Amino acid sequence: MANVQPTRGDITAHPDVSEMRERYDRMLGGRDVALVDGPVFLLGLYCAVSPWILHYTTSQPPLVTHNLIVGIAIGLLALGFTRAPERMYGLSWAFCAMGAWMIIAPWVVGDSPDAGVVVNNIIIGALAVVLGLICAGTAARSTPKS
Repeated sequence: MANVQPTRGDITAHPDVSEMRERYDRMLGGRDVALVDGPVFLLGLYCAVSPWILHYTTSQPPLVTHNLIVGIAIGLLALGFTRAPERMYGLSWAFCAMGAWMIIAPWVVGDSPDAGVVVNNIIIGALAVVLGLICAGTAARSTPKS
């Protein structure tokens, strides 16, 4: 009868161990920003639902649509940061630009917004700029030098 019990060998004896270690290091090399992905997603989620949380859906209809679209875009960026970080962290600067846009959007998109709407968008925008700078700085630091 054949031996069907699982055996656990030492991985250091595997012929491809050095290649596997290099691949693992490459894969984790750009993941220094992994802790930022969650807050970016939560920021996008809050941005999308903030008009209903702060109850300005009737007073600022253009900003409702705007915040919903920008929130979804931020959430998609966060999912992209998580799914394909080596490709997406170049868009960290775009995320900073979205944050700057969120700061000025109440006056550009809105129609004489009240203080609550303005403060909400300024906080969302400032957090987006800060998180974008963290992503961009960490991506630049973890990019291999040629």
